[in-house]
Amino acid sequence: MADQITIFADGVLEVSVRHGVARVALAVQDGKGAAVPSGLLVLPLAQVPSVAGALTRLMREVETRAREAQAAGAAAAPEAAEPLPAETFRFQG
Repeated sequence: MADQITIFADGVLEVSVRHGVARVALAVQDGKGAAVPSGLLVLPLAQVPSVAGALTRLMREVETRAREAQAAGAAAAPEAAEPLPAETFRFQG
């Protein structure tokens, strides 16, 4: 596979469609909490449902594994491990 560019984003600034191409302006939060542009995701409009579907499946898998980890944590001995922040979970896979 050719070299790939990795873009981190924790938000979306804007989404637009022009000439059959969807453009998603990605953002990160700076130290003061303001959104700063981090990259541009450009997709053929015909591929947007496929990409959205993949992200939806990812979220379902993450939610399922989080529920499983939460249930396993409730069954485990509380003194066995240090508690994790609410937004953190572990899974193998």
